[in-house]
Amino acid sequence: MVNIEHLQTINVPASKVYEALTTTKGLSEIWTNELTVNDEIGSINEFRFGRNDLTKMRIEELITNKRVVWYCVDSDPEWIDTIVSFEIEESGGKSSITLKHLNWRELTPFYRFCNYNWGIFLYSLKMYCEEGEGLPYQKRKF
Repeated sequence: MVNIEHLQTINVPASKVYEALTTTKGLSEIWTNELTVNDEIGSINEFRFGRNDLTKMRIEELITNKRVVWYCVDSDPEWIDTIVSFEIEESGGKSSITLKHLNWRELTPFYRFCNYNWGIFLYSLKMYCEEGEGLPYQKRKF
């Protein structure tokens, strides 16, 4: 199994990062405008990336201002049964976010594509938290 891991520092308190990762408003600015989001453990969040690309993530864990964990129940076959987690640590009014996408079955071209896009996700999170506007899928030109 292979994993994806990224680290990003954002110049805001952990509460702002956590809110961005757990609300419709935040995730629509960071990842995609087409979504259905709940903030309860066991809920299934749905994220759409165009007409035929749907990802469903079950919320596995929510620790306010510290941790968010999703389990992929439906998406591209390479994502199903993988885990996405966000670890948030605050120090001096700044937050460090470690994103992990765990349990990939193998290293593939799609893995590499997703690895790159998780980096863009964290850049979008940083932009949204610091400047008020992220870079969701619908705004990307690449």
